[in-house]
Parts: sequence; structure tokens; C-alpha cells
Amino acid sequence: MFTKRIRIETGAPVYHCIGRIVGGALLLGDEEKEYFRRLMWRLAEFSGVEIITYCVMSNHIHLLVRVPTGVELSDRGILERVVRYYGKREPWVQTIVESVRRDGSLPASVRERLLARMGNVSMFMRTLKQRFSKWYNRKYRRFGTLWAERFKSVLIEDCPDVLRTVAMYIDLNPARAGLVNDPKDYRYCGHAEAVAGNRAIRRETVALSEGSNWRQAVGEYRSRMMVYGAESNRADKRALSPKKVRQVLEQGGQVELGEVLRLKLRYFSDGLAFGSREFVEGVFEEFRDRFGAERRSGARKVKGVGQCLGEVATLRELQKAAS
Repeated sequence: MFTKRIRIETGAPVYHCIGRIVGGALLLGDEEKEYFRRLMWRLAEFSGVEIITYCVMSNHIHLLVRVPTGVELSDRGILERVVRYYGKREPWVQTIVESVRRDGSLPASVRERLLARMGNVSMFMRTLKQRFSKWYNRKYRRFGTLWAERFKSVLIEDCPDVLRTVAMYIDLNPARAGLVNDPKDYRYCGHAEAVAGNRAIRRETVALSEGSNWRQAVGEYRSRMMVYGAESNRADKRALSPKKVRQVLEQGGQVELGEVLRLKLRYFSDGLAFGSREFVEGVFEEFRDRFGAERRSGARKVKGVGQCLGEVATLRELQKAAS
């Protein structure tokens, strides 16, 4: 039974949002989790919602989000978000693009309607779940509801100690479910994505720590998280193994370069290519029709590995240096 949602009208409230698949069915496999993750980031960019961390499990989702209220954007700023999210092919998008080009501004009614979708946690979650449901039902030729109920949200105090505790709880979900021994190895959670190079979540992790940079912050966060996960307060939730906790603590919470590189390649380059520049360029030329016309070359340098692997390249550019 969900309690009435708390709303506040000023500042940038933080919410822990939870959504569950109908009947608790394990309907989300790797492809579904990946689609949900990509859709979440696209919609967050459109809505102006800041993702602090998240976790997509097989039958439920967790999102820890900051939702700036009173969004102030120019007409062109709104239009840029619309085009990035919906693309230019939608007839209604083409109409408002022409309107701005012709009149220099959006129609007042259109501006009001689009702004109403920004800075609103209910609209963000409702749209995310609806768009995912439509994709899922179309893919599997099913109909009917996919989500068990309207999402649950908990208003979270926006201070480092509180946010860090909630973030660790969310990131530990796959480990406590017995899917991995370390949250960094679960592709569909914020911590793994941060270790792999996601700048947005890295910034949030730094803000939650006493460190001044990512390397210091990730060491502190991982150490705290592993200690937190060493005990389970529920019979159906697994505690992390003492051996794994001890190993992470002995490393000061740091992730070795080889592990970071493995995670980056797993996360960003599944199904693509990794090797010498010549090899990657050859793969690119063979599958040239799979890439956009603006793409002129295939090989992208793997940043931050120094000389340990030589001159290696990947077909999909990594977000940030591995160090």
C-alpha cells in the first residue's frame, strides 16, 4: 500500500522512485534492461532530471533522481531538447521547428505544454514507463499492463550522508540478489556505469564523498558500500562475502586499470570491435552501411591506458579515460 506522494514546490527535490513489473514476473532480460537504460537517459536529458544512480532488475527498477523545479529555458533551448529526444522526423516536431524558424519563437500553448513535462518527477516516471511498455508490448506482441501499479516515490533529503546511503542501497541490489559479487560487475546499475566512465554519475559520486576527484570518491564510496553490504537485514537478501569485502577494503576501494578497461569494453562496446587501429578500421569499412553518413572513420583511441596495452582502439568511443 503506497502512501500519498509528498510534493514540494521549490528547490530541486530528490526522489527515490521504484517501479515493479506486474505480478513480480521476471520479464526484463538483458535487451530489455539495456533499452530501458538508454530510454531513461534520453528522457532525463529532455526533462532536465538528474540521475544520481539507478538499478534495473528483472522485475523492478530503482531510480534516485534530482528534479529541478521551475525550469527556465529559452524557446530555442526547449526546441533543442525536443529535437534530441523525438528526432526531426516527427511531423509535429517539424511543425514547431518551422514555427521557430519563421516567427523566432514557439507558440505560447506549445511552450507551456512542453515545459509542463520538465521538472516534474511524476511526468518523468509516467512517460518513462509508458514508452517502455509500448516498446515491450510491440516487441513481444502482447497487450495489457506491464507495470504493477503507479510508481512509488520517496522524498529524500538532499545531503551527502542521506543520499549516499540510499545510493548504496540501490547499487547493492544486484549483489544482494546474488547476481554478482560486486555491484561494478552488474551492467545495469549506476555504480557500474560510473566505473565504466559515465560522467554524470561520477560527478554525483564525487559530490557524495569527501574526496575532491573521482579517484578519491570512488575509493571512499566503494569502501563504504562494501561494508554496508557485508550485513543483510532481511532473510531473502544476500550479504556480500567477507572475502570480497576484505579485498575491496585492502585496495582502498580502488578498481584496477585492467578491471576498469574490462568494464568499459563490456559496457560500451558489446558486439563491436577492439584491437589495433588497422583491425578496427577494417571492421568499420566492412560494416560501413551500419553507421551514419557523418562517421568518417572507425577507430577510436582507448583513453587512459598508458602504454600497458599499446596502441589499441575501439569502434565505439569510450566516455572517459580509464584512469
